[in-house]
Amino acid sequence: MANTAQARKRARQNTKRRQHSASQRSMVRTYLKRVDAAIESKDYDAATEAYNKAVPVLDRMADKGIIHKNKAARRKSRLNKAIKGLQA
Repeated sequence: MANTAQARKRARQNTKRRQHSASQRSMVRTYLKRVDAAIESKDYDAATEAYNKAVPVLDRMADKGIIHKNKAARRKSRLNKAIKGLQA
């Protein structure tokens, strides 16, 4: 338990930040699930559109530190590869 006013404030801030970050991570997962669903249905156009909407979200969350930059790059690369596989 926080004993000082400063520690109590930090605890409040950490709670707010944790909730906000969890919300942001959830949003990223939702966008990725949309791309995965379009890939599963083998719909190239829908997959491309979903991917194009997901990329800026991934980049923004990587810039904010919600997810690691390399993780964002890895996810984009794998999704793009899967979408290119649909086209062939």
